[in-house]
Amino acid sequence: MGGDAAVLNATRNVMANNSTKLIDESTFAGPVMVILAVMMVTLVVVTISGNALVIFAFKVDKSLRRQSNYFFLNLAISDFLLGVFCIPVYIPYILSGRWMLGRGLCKLWLVMDYLLCTASVFNIVLISYDRFQSVTQAVSYRAKQGMSRPALGKMIAVWVLAFLLYGPAILFWDLVSGQSCVPKEDCFAEFYYTWYFLLSASVLEFFCPLISVAFFNLSIYLNIRRRRLGSAKPRATAKAEVSSPAESVRLSSLLYRHSPLFTCKKAAAAAVAHEEEDRGSLGSRASSPPESRVGSCGGPRRGSRLSRDRKVAKSLAVIVCVFAVCWAPYTLLMIIRAACQGHCIPDHWYEVSFWLLWINSAINPFLYPVCHSSFRHAFAKILCPGRRKSSRHLGKPP
Repeated sequence: MGGDAAVLNATRNVMANNSTKLIDESTFAGPVMVILAVMMVTLVVVTISGNALVIFAFKVDKSLRRQSNYFFLNLAISDFLLGVFCIPVYIPYILSGRWMLGRGLCKLWLVMDYLLCTASVFNIVLISYDRFQSVTQAVSYRAKQGMSRPALGKMIAVWVLAFLLYGPAILFWDLVSGQSCVPKEDCFAEFYYTWYFLLSASVLEFFCPLISVAFFNLSIYLNIRRRRLGSAKPRATAKAEVSSPAESVRLSSLLYRHSPLFTCKKAAAAAVAHEEEDRGSLGSRASSPPESRVGSCGGPRRGSRLSRDRKVAKSLAVIVCVFAVCWAPYTLLMIIRAACQGHCIPDHWYEVSFWLLWINSAINPFLYPVCHSSFRHAFAKILCPGRRKSSRHLGKPP
């Protein structure tokens, strides 16, 4: 017991010294404080407005209520609450260097901050897994789109797991140890310098999600590449047969002219020509692209699906990069800082990495839903209702 008390006292002294240093470094000059305050408030406004737009679009547009889009809603809710509560409460603390809201609100803020950040990460993994299924298991995936109950179960599981990762430790660490190590003028978790706990939690909060998202992205890329190569082989075989002697060319031409593919293409070309005549007489009427009509012959529709899946792979690649950039500095510095008891990492670097987590919540509503046409159309209906009505009016025939 004596040894544990000595370790506890040493840890408390380190925290007190670092707390005093943080207070000294957090008292900014007037102009610097104004600039920082403006930047933080801007981040709050962007985070709240972007995620509120996603939530509102999901509410007003019933076409968005599919299983895959529920995960975007779950992500927007976690990031929205982060902008409404966690960031605004932290702004006075970082500018003044002192926590003035009491221990009860400190614990509530810590629980909410860790919960919402972790839920945001788990939602990103869930979205990536959903995109992975949409590409690799397309038939069964489309059959489940109308089922909302499995999606709601996954959404609830995200919040439960996110709370269990840090919530009990934040609430009961000081009760189990018998006393608190956090100074009264500060607000951080009791395990702030417990490196083995932070390392274990970081594996579940960052390293496993990063590996999972990277695996889903790589699997989607390999699947698209395999399908693209598979569709290229028949075209190469057909090209080799066309380059045969003249008799074979003539015979192939005759066979092709009587084939269903030629008939389908010929009908599609006639339909396009007929529609062009109608367009000239009736004005600017919207028409569907020729690829959608020729799609019944098998070729272009498959190409359009490959093109759509390539966009999914590119969006997931961006997701991996943004997620790694926003979370890797904080995770690594947090573990190193705990291992060296705060003596090897300057406080300002830790603060920069900490704000990167919240910047990720501001980026998410632009990075995820905006990359999908269904959300873009819903945003257009909300933000530009007058433009949509005028375009409908112009599109009507006289």
